[in-house]
Amino acid sequence: MWEKIQSIWRVKEVRNGLLFVLAMMVIFRLAAHIPLPGIDVEALRRYFQSNQILGMLNLFSGGTVRNFAIVALGVAPYITASIIFQLLAMIVPSIEEIQKDGEQGQQRINQWTRLLTVPLAILQSFALIQLLRQSQYNILTKTDMLHMVTLIVTVTAGTIFLMWLGELMSEKKVGNGISLLIFAGILAGLPQSLGQLLVSYDQSQLISYIVYGIIAIVTIVGVVFITEGQRNIPIQYARQVRGQGGSGGVATSLPLRVNMAGVIPIIFAISILLFPSVIAQFFVHARTPWIAQAAQWFITALQNQYVYGGSYFLLVALFTFFYTSVVFNPETIAENLQKQGGFVPGIRPGRPTAEYLQSVINRINLVGAVFLGSIAVLPLLAQGAGGNRLLAIGGTSLLIVVSVVIESVKQVEAQLTMRKYDIY
Repeated sequence: MWEKIQSIWRVKEVRNGLLFVLAMMVIFRLAAHIPLPGIDVEALRRYFQSNQILGMLNLFSGGTVRNFAIVALGVAPYITASIIFQLLAMIVPSIEEIQKDGEQGQQRINQWTRLLTVPLAILQSFALIQLLRQSQYNILTKTDMLHMVTLIVTVTAGTIFLMWLGELMSEKKVGNGISLLIFAGILAGLPQSLGQLLVSYDQSQLISYIVYGIIAIVTIVGVVFITEGQRNIPIQYARQVRGQGGSGGVATSLPLRVNMAGVIPIIFAISILLFPSVIAQFFVHARTPWIAQAAQWFITALQNQYVYGGSYFLLVALFTFFYTSVVFNPETIAENLQKQGGFVPGIRPGRPTAEYLQSVINRINLVGAVFLGSIAVLPLLAQGAGGNRLLAIGGTSLLIVVSVVIESVKQVEAQLTMRKYDIY
């Protein structure tokens, strides 16, 4: 372990990258503690403590909504924009072609995602402000038009600022910048969460805390196990003959990870669960009775742990399949192997190879998606048994933290490997 740390510190590029990312995290946390004017922060915190859905929104934003800081929405609009374009790439052929156009196509998609983030941030900030206006806690002390416009513009600018920070962090190749911002927000809120657990501690809930501790350990072990697990597909390259001599065939393998999507399915699932919930909160006090009743029914349904847990499980599993299909294309892999003279032993090159790879990745994904979804809902089961709402949020936080750490460690190790030379 110490050798790894020394290696990281000796390599200038990796060391500077890590220090830069830490500096950006500090800037993010400073921005997260600059509250907007005209907000009763204590009333806002009481409101979030009384609603699990809003507690998840606070988690997803990196702990910025609870203080209603200048970066109140966090990176949620950017993630929503990313989901929209990935869905469009699945159904719109022109966008799919652009996405396949290498680095240049990816840059175009990224640019469109940034542009879409702006109107999404405006809409989400407006919805959040209206939600706070309709609460019974008198959170907003100023409700004039100029003040409302100022809040929307400031929150939108804060989201764009965080999007920029996240992209700068991603360029250092020590982790995904957006995930690292959420990671920083979770770690910053850890002392407060532990304090709340200790304050609310009751001798009668001792068994619940023990169960939660066991679940936390199982979550960490499970996420590491699934993330590190892989299936190696043997690849054989045909023998090349040049002149009178020749070179024999080369045997290698194609590693297929059990969970190629990493932490993305969890973030996507939380995003999808939060969006309709926040919209429903907005319509609870609608003047039309049936709209208000429908919104209240939807909120009540999601407050049910079985409904919420089942939806969370299904979304994590579905997004695991979906995102894997985006990042791994069996037809492209099979085509590249055929061009390079490679083949899977016992499988014909071309279309049969693509079908074989698709069947293998489907089976692997089934195991990974079910396992990851099960780990995601385990804290919800513990929360249902113990009645402590903080356990459910803490379990999701733990899941994100472990996944982000693993992803960052792998990227750092890849950089170290690239700069390591054997001396003979």
